[in-house]
Amino acid sequence: MLGFAEGIHDYTAHMALRVDESEIGLTWVQDEPMARASHALVSKGNVWIIDPVDNPEVMERVAALGTPIAVLQLLDRHKRDCEKVAKRLEIPHVEQPDELGGTPFQSIDVVNNRFWKEKALWWQSHQTLIVAEAVGTNAMACPSDAGAGIHIMLRANPPRKQLGTYVPQHLLVGHGDPIHGPKATRALQEAMDRSRRDLPMAMLKMPGAMRS
Repeated sequence: MLGFAEGIHDYTAHMALRVDESEIGLTWVQDEPMARASHALVSKGNVWIIDPVDNPEVMERVAALGTPIAVLQLLDRHKRDCEKVAKRLEIPHVEQPDELGGTPFQSIDVVNNRFWKEKALWWQSHQTLIVAEAVGTNAMACPSDAGAGIHIMLRANPPRKQLGTYVPQHLLVGHGDPIHGPKATRALQEAMDRSRRDLPMAMLKMPGAMRS
């Protein structure tokens, strides 16, 4: 299991953003109720940008990480600034990727129906799980004490088969701050285990989370 050293992260607040820098790359989180999170992950000098919300200063830091390879959009309705960033960097914009040959990632089919198409990514060598929408850590996800929660529309039938078997040391989500170290697996498992049980409470908390 990948070890984790306390203090490895440079976690700063800047221009209405929270930026988390770790051994795997950068995550930047918008300071807003939805807490939209974007990621730039680095492997052997190559950079994959995932569900980005564009920000000039953050993108300067992303450019310094290595050679941009592609923008990956994991959720059909997460357009964000994926196309804009890909065009500016002159790299492919890949929506809901199935085949990821030549990358360090494995694609996971999380939800696939006419209303919702979502992929997740598993990065085996760094035990990193990237989930766009099904799992979140922001207030809207009504996270458990461990720090993560299942999307309100999936709580009655959480994606345990799709995601519950992974043991991440890094849990990166599309909404909310990342979770690193042994806490990541605990957060994921507790979110699955409490999904149905906490559904009534999550529904009660939802209006307040939207107003916060």
